[in-house]
Amino acid sequence: MTVRIASIGTTPLSGPAAHGLSDLPTDALTAAAREIRDEVFGSRVTFSPKVFLPLTKLCADRCGYCTFATAPRHLPHAYLTSDEVLTIAGQGAAHGCAEALFTLGEGPERRYPQARAWLDEHGFASTVDYLVASADRVLTETGLLPHANAGAISRDELARLRTVAPSQGMMIESLRPDLAAHRGAPDKTPQRRLATLHAAGELAIPFTTGILVGIGETEADRIEALLAIADAHRAHGHVQEVIVQNFLPKAGTAMRDIPACPPEDHLRAIALARLILPFDVHLQAPPNLTDTEQLGDLLAAGIDDWGGVSPVTADHVNPERPWPALRTLRAATETAGHTLAPRLTIYPEFALDPERWLDPATRFPVLDRSDAHGLGRDDPGAVWPEKHGAAANVGTGAEVIQIGRRSTAWYSGADVAPPVLIPGPARAGGRIAEVLAGARAGQELGEDEIVTLFSARGPEVPAVAELADEIRRQRVGDDVTYVINRNINYTNVCTFKCTFCGFSKGPLSLNLRGKPYLLTLDDIAQRSREAVELGATEVCLQGGIHPHFDGNFYVDVARAVHEAVPGLHIHGFTALEVHEGAKRLGEPLVDYLRRLQAAGLKTLPGTAAEILDDEVRRVICPDKVTTDEWLAVHEAAHSVGLRSNVTIMFGSVEHPKHWARHMLRTRALQRRTGGFTEFVPLPFVHMAAPVYLKRGARRGPTWREAVLMHAVGRIVYAGAIDNIQASWVKQGPIGARQLLRAGVNDLGGTLMEENISRAAGASHGQGLDADGLRALAAAEGRPAVQRTTLYQRIQPGAAPVATRPASVSA
Repeated sequence: MTVRIASIGTTPLSGPAAHGLSDLPTDALTAAAREIRDEVFGSRVTFSPKVFLPLTKLCADRCGYCTFATAPRHLPHAYLTSDEVLTIAGQGAAHGCAEALFTLGEGPERRYPQARAWLDEHGFASTVDYLVASADRVLTETGLLPHANAGAISRDELARLRTVAPSQGMMIESLRPDLAAHRGAPDKTPQRRLATLHAAGELAIPFTTGILVGIGETEADRIEALLAIADAHRAHGHVQEVIVQNFLPKAGTAMRDIPACPPEDHLRAIALARLILPFDVHLQAPPNLTDTEQLGDLLAAGIDDWGGVSPVTADHVNPERPWPALRTLRAATETAGHTLAPRLTIYPEFALDPERWLDPATRFPVLDRSDAHGLGRDDPGAVWPEKHGAAANVGTGAEVIQIGRRSTAWYSGADVAPPVLIPGPARAGGRIAEVLAGARAGQELGEDEIVTLFSARGPEVPAVAELADEIRRQRVGDDVTYVINRNINYTNVCTFKCTFCGFSKGPLSLNLRGKPYLLTLDDIAQRSREAVELGATEVCLQGGIHPHFDGNFYVDVARAVHEAVPGLHIHGFTALEVHEGAKRLGEPLVDYLRRLQAAGLKTLPGTAAEILDDEVRRVICPDKVTTDEWLAVHEAAHSVGLRSNVTIMFGSVEHPKHWARHMLRTRALQRRTGGFTEFVPLPFVHMAAPVYLKRGARRGPTWREAVLMHAVGRIVYAGAIDNIQASWVKQGPIGARQLLRAGVNDLGGTLMEENISRAAGASHGQGLDADGLRALAAAEGRPAVQRTTLYQRIQPGAAPVATRPASVSA
């Protein structure tokens, strides 16, 4: 019998065919299961860093294998108190967990007067009511995402839990009705379990279920249970994962003398699940119920997830089996040729479709802990909900005051050192290895290949960085370049409504985030002279779109700087400013750009690009230039001899497919014009960004994503754009050092004055002098060389730029 891979999201086998799998030897089953797993999920294996909250160990059921359920006389009180719940959850948050797994007995108030009395005393109608309240407090105060494992509950109870828990779960275990293991357990009747499973689907609840192997059922019984789960998923699409758990006997239970599930039976059950379930259902086997040396066998049988693993609490259902250390789990995963990635309580397929799968109250908490793939953020450290006090004017820094517990994980702009990813052991297999091999052979990458590289994890990240650095060495050598420049942000008043911007101001009466300002032409000229006196060769001019500007303002600014300092390179005006200036004057773009050029403009910055995909722009900059308009401005600039650069602002609401499209669109333009000098990734700084404060964006990229953006950019633009720049303002000097090993050859400018990132919450300072940049490069064994804006080397001792006396009027 040959098992063929069917389309993702369909069940490949009918009932009779599924039962026919029992005729296959184990090695054939597991080989077919591995093929499906690798085709669908690639090399990535996930786990959920969690804290275990046993809300109550009282239970109305008496299962023959369970040591979790406990009589009241053995407990200090019937339920964990609300404060106890919060203390345990807080420990999990402090250790970097993302999930709060609530496990509890089913309906204990139906059996125990003590449970009923406790609930009455504390004002709760039922155990589920108390669970809803507890999950809500954990979600609100710690940011951990509750997963409610409340058993066979009603549709109404499922619906109430959906408002506080992104995911829920209940094991089917087995649909065989006569198992001795379930005598005395009315909640374990097949009809009741299936009713809960389908009700969860009708309510669009991402759901975890599974089977328990070795409790007296046959392989045919396991297949029937898997077919029933598959039917439920086909009907509703809600089964996010299936756990295939092996029975182990426990002392003190009715089944203490029953043999443990034979390992081969467990492996066969895993493989059967992978072959019978729709292929988009994830498959899990608990790692603590298998000896460490056999973990690879579980992977070989077709799992793609290890389930929840806690650095804080025991597995209260199986307390005799401690969790494996994360390093042990990672080693077993990587030894088998896979990479390990943290996930949330829900999988990416559900996290990336929140309108369908999440209650409005849980959408931002999920987003707040997500990376661009919808997985968990993988930077180490504590993650707490960000709470803010009243807005306050603190000059050019963040203009909101954060209160409460502070996260210790790395974020762009934060004063926290990123984890060390580069250098590191480099190894890639599967699709990533194929893409890297193609790029090394000179193949030009398309959207699918770029997205694949952005999925790199673990040792795959250094493998991508190694190729990027090889290309960097071949194209531009080992020199690390920098420019001495000054930013002049001439106004922070802007009529546009970019939701990511913490810098621009509206009318003072309508805005509490600081004082609007507009520099005069004299101010701008004087700051340019000061920049030259400090050794600058470039001034970068950018600002908001003031309602009183016409297109002549930008011409006047360029002329003022050029007349004050004729030799100073004017790098100025975003595509938005140029487009708006030409539109307000009614001039063709090319004519307007020639006027700017005649006034002294030499190059354009690539800012205002953000993400060059209108699907994203409708969210983060709905009234700004479109993708086509940004590209048109730069193509027009190149046509008149003005060079420019490519930026990308990443980490807010977009996903890797959008990054790929941005790179492909700009690469195509570069192939036509050759006018781009560099690629500059700019990580989104979230702290004071309106879109984040309104609970509509992620916390910027993860450090892994930041590293990959530079490395993948180097690979994608190979032969098209030679210079890849790291923004020390947003990633910090320590982060910039790692990026020098990931394809980066340029550190940008000294800036002297940087207001835009600071206004969004960045804390890396407003200037880094040439000595600082040289020291940064030297720490990585690379020579630092001062350059011009157009990447010509400046020799030490070269004649400084001359200035003219102040004579410009406003």
